Amino acid sequence: ADTAAATVTTAPSKKTPSETKKKKNIKDIPSQARRVELKQWNAVAMWTWDIEVNVCAICRNLLMELCIECQANQSQSADCTIAWGVCQHAFHFHCIERWLKTRSVCPLDDQEWECQRCGK
Repeated sequence: ADTAAATVTTAPSKKTPSETKKKKNIKDIPSQARRVELKQWNAVAMWTWDIEVNVCAICRNLLMELCIECQANQSQSADCTIAWGVCQHAFHFHCIERWLKTRSVCPLDDQEWECQRCGK
């Protein structure tokens, strides 16, 4: 496992100013003198779509979650994709597909629906 090199500024003592500001590598400090030793580090990250609204206006679920149709069918999340219109509104693909069977406009702005892209 790689260990990150950290620097520690020593506490002031009766040394010259140039010696006081000398930085040490963390590996140079004995393990007994260290207050904390990092054994393992796990990073956690969150992500979101690069859109202003992250909720499907049709089913009211988050776009990162399954649509209500996929939840009802207990589908895999790979089947539930997102559709973006040229108006920049985003919906679950299944939701907008069902919407377009009865209306041909965007549910949010009543512009003619034209799909710009579909995918995750």
